[in-house]
Amino acid sequence: MTYKNYFAAGVRSLFSNGFKRVMMSITSFKGAASMNKVRLVLYALILSLLVPAAALASSGGYVPVPQSPDTHPAYITGLTYGQDGGLNLTADYIQWFEGTEADRVFAEKEPDSGLSAAPNGYYIVNENPKLRTLPVHPDVQVLMQIYNRTGEPGGAGIQWNEEVSLQRFTEILKAEPYLQEYPYHLVVKNGQVVRMIQQYIP
Repeated sequence: MTYKNYFAAGVRSLFSNGFKRVMMSITSFKGAASMNKVRLVLYALILSLLVPAAALASSGGYVPVPQSPDTHPAYITGLTYGQDGGLNLTADYIQWFEGTEADRVFAEKEPDSGLSAAPNGYYIVNENPKLRTLPVHPDVQVLMQIYNRTGEPGGAGIQWNEEVSLQRFTEILKAEPYLQEYPYHLVVKNGQVVRMIQQYIP
């Protein structure tokens, strides 16, 4: 299981079973994984302080992001400004799987896991270390699912596909670096990012 999958599993474990279960998970990871995975579970604990369990409820519901040849699931590893003042995004492309497809890939990649299905219904494959720097269109559409909207502890919550400005997005990532642990679906046309959709991780 990739370390990003361990991170998400830690988040889910915390919400579902509380602090005690997370500490048990950490003990398990020590025997089966690297300390990086342990640190990511601890990172999930920090995230839990920002996202109360009640915030998981929403009047809407989760809908998978439509895929197309122009859509690239990725981790955003950096934002920089070019000499022309335009924003550039550094992306680590991944493969994102959900539902039965996630179960199939999980079984292929993790045959000794002892699990019959992908945890939480999704699976991430990140086998290519290549990083890509892409210019962001000034009128890019940014859709967020979860972040801290108040700036106060416990202020994070889910609002499905909330549109935010590019400026607001850069402010959010700067204030909440843990959001880089979430995948984003980047729509790239003519070499520019024209749409970014944050992928919710259950």
